[in-house]
Amino acid sequence: MNERDTRTQANNAPADERIFAYRILRYTPNLVRDEWVNIGVLLFAPETGERRLRLIEDQEELNRVHRLHPQADESLLLRLRDDLEDRFQSVNGKSGGGNDWQALLAKWDDTLSNALQLSPQKGTLAQDLDAELERLYGDHVALQRGSGRVGAPGSRAQMRSYCQQVFRHAGLWERIGKRAPISQFTFPGDPLRIDYSYRRNGTRGFVHTLPVRRAPGETKNLAYTAGRISSKAPWKSEFAAITDVELNDGIPLHCFVRDTLRDAGIEPVPLDHFAVWVARLKPMIQ
Repeated sequence: MNERDTRTQANNAPADERIFAYRILRYTPNLVRDEWVNIGVLLFAPETGERRLRLIEDQEELNRVHRLHPQADESLLLRLRDDLEDRFQSVNGKSGGGNDWQALLAKWDDTLSNALQLSPQKGTLAQDLDAELERLYGDHVALQRGSGRVGAPGSRAQMRSYCQQVFRHAGLWERIGKRAPISQFTFPGDPLRIDYSYRRNGTRGFVHTLPVRRAPGETKNLAYTAGRISSKAPWKSEFAAITDVELNDGIPLHCFVRDTLRDAGIEPVPLDHFAVWVARLKPMIQ
């Protein structure tokens, strides 16, 4: 689909598609050189203010910024989400109208840090806000991978794309929570967001992708997070980690990942088995 100015799309949008607008967030540490790195996507419905925001958070994405700008302020990048969410609240979050949004975005251009810039606004047509956010993030921000074995799972972005397809096929996508913040259970400023969440019979479930081959060290972070949620949350909780490979007893690294997850009460689910796992879960989700 070609992306065109929102105004020119208004009269041509198919009945099953909606008109959205988006802006790319750029990290520009040196204005004199006019160089930047795309670090996020803000997608919203201009008339209703319904919005989605996605920023880089994986270490490999932060490493890419550091390779291009060795003096990049990582703490600034990790604080950015909370800062933007505070600004959203100034227009009543998702309930803000189109006029409020235009005023807010105009202010952003003047008040964001010099190191952070917003690209010019563009329009797009899509049926679903979440799916369009993933597409735009993949096109404009996500790490570009070389071609590999067909069907091989790669980054967390690729894993999440597959998980989204499975949830949609099961008819659960609209009932699944996305990118759940967990700083209320850990400490203020924690940038981690759990990929998916759900509710069943008074239990809150959390599902997070874990690329074992690329970032096995994330296992300990996820285990710590699950422990904090279990001890702090007022409701019963359960956890699943979607791994890019099936954990093999004969591989020491896989044993470390498996045992660390299970010790924290996290069920490891290989990506290849995710569709079956979702099918079993479906009748119980509220």
